[in-house]
Amino acid sequence: MKQNGRVQGKVAVVSGAAQGIGAVFAQALAREGASVVVVDVSDTAPCVQAITDAGGKALGIKADITSNADLEALVKQAEAAFGPIQILVNNASLFAKLELKPFFQMTEEEWDRVMTVNARGTFQACKAVLPSMMKAGGGKIVNIASGTVYYGPPGMAHYTASKGAVVALTRSISRELGDKNIQVNAINPGLTESEGLKGNHQFDVARGPTVASRAIKREMTPEDMVGTLLYLCSQDSDFVTGQCLNVDGGKINT
Repeated sequence: MKQNGRVQGKVAVVSGAAQGIGAVFAQALAREGASVVVVDVSDTAPCVQAITDAGGKALGIKADITSNADLEALVKQAEAAFGPIQILVNNASLFAKLELKPFFQMTEEEWDRVMTVNARGTFQACKAVLPSMMKAGGGKIVNIASGTVYYGPPGMAHYTASKGAVVALTRSISRELGDKNIQVNAINPGLTESEGLKGNHQFDVARGPTVASRAIKREMTPEDMVGTLLYLCSQDSDFVTGQCLNVDGGKINT
């Protein structure tokens, strides 16, 4: 299973990892030697099976990142199985199934749901794993934000605002955790052809213009983020914190 062993022996938690981008992240970390806790509200068994079939170590946990009780149980299960958590990838969010509409047509309930999962859930997960990371002597937190914060696409005010909060949170908590040997960074991806996105035809009209706005003229896949993820999860980024790295094919953000 191991390739270069960039995170060999580390314990990694990846949220929203039942399928799509999160599953790709979980499997990549396992290939590099991490014991991976696959977290989702959906069935994690296929991702866990893929990792173990390839010779890696994985544990699947059904958990809601907006529930402190679920997060507390998750940390206990992860530590019991593998030891203290050293890597957290906050990938879980609402996006592909959102209904795109002008902000003035959004209900407060829609707004609150997106902000709760995408922004507050990231905040809660960071809090939940902090004692475990400190027990381990340090760690890496990688938040998945979005390139939408730079250009504010129409119809996505709730999503864009939630990811703007993730960017701000990343910068803020990196300041608080720097002296604890915990680096906190974010990835700002472009429109990514994940499993969920392929089933939402609202985004069909965005694909052509998005590709045209990139220096690299092709659609983005989850695998395009793996190299950046591994960099931010490994010792290669030990002196990098509070940063947001764009992985978007060189998109013109206008």
